[in-house]
Amino acid sequence: MIYYLSSSCLSGDRLIGVVFSESGRLSLWAERGKTLESNIGGDRRTKRTDEITPAKEERTMRWRTSLAIAVIAASAQFGLAQQTVSDPKVKTVEQPAQVSPGVAAIQVQSDAFVDAFNRHDAKAVAEFWTMDGEYIDDAGQVYEGRKAIEDCYTQLFAASPESKIQILTDSLRMLSGGAAIEDGRALVEPAPVGASGISSYTAVHVNVDGKWLMASVRDIWSDSSGGMNDVADLEFLIGVWTAEENGIRTESNCEWICNKRFVERKYTATQLDGTSSTGLQIIGWNPQVGGVQSWDFNSAGGHAVGAWVATDGGWLAKITGVTTEGVTTTSVNILRRLDDDAYVWQSTDRVFGDVGLPDTNEVIIRRKPVAQ
Repeated sequence: MIYYLSSSCLSGDRLIGVVFSESGRLSLWAERGKTLESNIGGDRRTKRTDEITPAKEERTMRWRTSLAIAVIAASAQFGLAQQTVSDPKVKTVEQPAQVSPGVAAIQVQSDAFVDAFNRHDAKAVAEFWTMDGEYIDDAGQVYEGRKAIEDCYTQLFAASPESKIQILTDSLRMLSGGAAIEDGRALVEPAPVGASGISSYTAVHVNVDGKWLMASVRDIWSDSSGGMNDVADLEFLIGVWTAEENGIRTESNCEWICNKRFVERKYTATQLDGTSSTGLQIIGWNPQVGGVQSWDFNSAGGHAVGAWVATDGGWLAKITGVTTEGVTTTSVNILRRLDDDAYVWQSTDRVFGDVGLPDTNEVIIRRKPVAQ
């Protein structure tokens, strides 16, 4: 069985569809020029088709960068409708979250670091450290000073010429006015030889002459050998779930598809005035990135991609999206299992365009009893 989804224009290419098969292989089809391109299980395939209209921009659609696809706005990852500044029916607009200048500046530096890494600019990467900063790799090797760190990344980029990185910040807290500590996870794909492609890191940031730099970074590669076992951990989601928050009622139905390779979740959110919206989410293991991903599509035309990381007692998902109006959004959604019949959901670090939004309340989502 092949599961097929279609979506709309994306990053200068036109996304034709995403295919999920019983073998666990993924296929992304996209128009580019007069070719129809696909990536299936990491193998890129192209065929000619004269019927396709050339895309306005000549960009290559690569599966390995799909996590950066701009997607769903402030809609809840698990179906709870979220009010956003773009919704004309919303009477009260959420105010931007208060973020300390230090945290905001470090977040900007983090985005710039990702950009430098993905351009394979080792010198630019090293400049995010202090002059005598240190980088400690998974093997315990210490690289001291910018020159040593630059050489380290030069070797990395030479060994992995197509590597890209994404960063998921778990916590970022100020220690004082001039220091902060960050814990997070980095996803590198394709994964380096002998590594999972997912690492946990701790970074110490210091303010040097008004600029935030890293004084010390420690990386530890995670063991992602579980693969399908990680998806099996989502078994408890199978069933029908309900929740209500601020009068908005949500019901979602989760079931296995494609030989239990993916979880399909269909949801409906009903508003106070009786109107409703629907959505579809697919969750599964992506072997190319070495992690669990989700793909979301909603009835308003928004869509999203999420990178999932297992935590103690649940999951944490970094969601990147775009609304039907083209507004880019991001959030970090947290799922914490309470027992077999309930879990807590919360959306944090929400950004709508360039506006920060407050975290949502924690919402308890309960399993709907099976009718006798």
